[in-house]
Amino acid sequence: MAEETILGYLAKNQEIADSGEFAAQHGLNHDDVVNVIKSLHGFRYVDAQDIKRETWVLTDEGKTYAASGSPEVQLFLAIPPEGIPLEELQKKLDPLLFKIGRAQAAKNKWVEMGKQLVSRKVQHVDDTVKDLLLQIERGKVIDQDDIKALKGRKLIATQTWNGYSVRKGPEYAPQRKKFAADLTREMLQSGEWKNLEFKEYNFNAKGQPIEGGHLHPLNKVRHQLRMIFLQMGFEEMPTDRFVESSFWNFDALFQPQQHPARDSHDTFYMKVPAITKELPEDYVERVKRVHESGGYGSRGYEYDWNRDEANKNLLRTHTTAISTRMLYLLAQKPFTPKRYFSIDRVFRNEAVDRTHLAEFHQIEGLICDRGLTLGDLIGVLHDFFSRLGMSKLRFKPAYNPYTEPSMEIFSYHEGFGKWVEVGNSGMFRPEMLLPMGLPEDVRVIAWGLSLERPTMILYGINNIRDLFGHKVDLGLIKANPICRLGVD
Repeated sequence: MAEETILGYLAKNQEIADSGEFAAQHGLNHDDVVNVIKSLHGFRYVDAQDIKRETWVLTDEGKTYAASGSPEVQLFLAIPPEGIPLEELQKKLDPLLFKIGRAQAAKNKWVEMGKQLVSRKVQHVDDTVKDLLLQIERGKVIDQDDIKALKGRKLIATQTWNGYSVRKGPEYAPQRKKFAADLTREMLQSGEWKNLEFKEYNFNAKGQPIEGGHLHPLNKVRHQLRMIFLQMGFEEMPTDRFVESSFWNFDALFQPQQHPARDSHDTFYMKVPAITKELPEDYVERVKRVHESGGYGSRGYEYDWNRDEANKNLLRTHTTAISTRMLYLLAQKPFTPKRYFSIDRVFRNEAVDRTHLAEFHQIEGLICDRGLTLGDLIGVLHDFFSRLGMSKLRFKPAYNPYTEPSMEIFSYHEGFGKWVEVGNSGMFRPEMLLPMGLPEDVRVIAWGLSLERPTMILYGINNIRDLFGHKVDLGLIKANPICRLGVD
């Protein structure tokens, strides 16, 4: 309807001077007219020029006063000729309306605010504010001083009106041509194609974006790290056991049952199934003995070890629980040196903030061989981290229940201009390895780090919740660049 009216009008007239007035004269919705003008202009049926006008409109507060009167007049009318106590006047009016009306009425010298009584100073007032607001609402022009006063009271605001002036374009026709979009078999057979005009093809158009799967930044970094481990001759451990017993997660690692990490404030314990029913009893007995009375040159922890505590099921707090199982299986066969690694999810009962989640990914590597030393560990760490692009390393002594000696790993971050902690490492204690049945001269060196921290550094993400969890922006997943570890 709007298109026919516009093209028909231009067939007899040179110009539509104002699309707003044109819409009003022909009973059309102005938004519909604007949309049609844009479409016709795009196909060069018409030439359109922008028209912009700033008009004043009432705010919500202004609309209220236009309907009910200004606060100062409402307050004036609420005062009887004989006057009224201040408290009674306050009860008759809304608190905000009383506050505004009192100030404006006093400014206009309409009322006298006595200590006990509020009285009128004039007998009659005109509601100029309401009259001005009604004039603006009807589209009338008012004095600039009145505009300034109403604007100062935030009763009016500017609104930009957009419209068009329209003339015939180079491709003008009283009716829009219909172009054929496709050349069909029937058109060729009948010869109809000779009489048709076809829509031009835009060979520069990108077309519809191809939707498909996208790799998460964590998966990209994980893949790169996995390739590094495999290039270094490591074998990947199975990590599909999210639920572990306290025995494999803590006790087999020579971590005492009174350790704070085993508290429910730090660990998620399972309700169903609450306990495990399958543990290697002979190994359990050896672990119990080393906890209670030591052995292999150790005093142990000298406490009564509780089997019920070891049976509790939990969401694994570290992937070292997997390493424990793998080393135990290795000890049941004639010894063969091994290099193991794992990258998977672990769970901690922690408060969530910009750098911590209740679940995250841990990277772990270990080497099991005869006669390994701390020097071997340091050499392997330099090799591993250099492949991540971290060539400057420092080590600081640390404490872990299941490694001795233990070291925190620091790397110099060129972007931050300082040393940052990137992981933890150590040599597994004899109290952990020998009860498994491994030979006495076998040593295990190991290290671990999170997957999220290097990913956040690589992709410039400051809040871990923007990287992992239900609040992640899907645009990040679709648009993140390729991961290139160790490449400047």
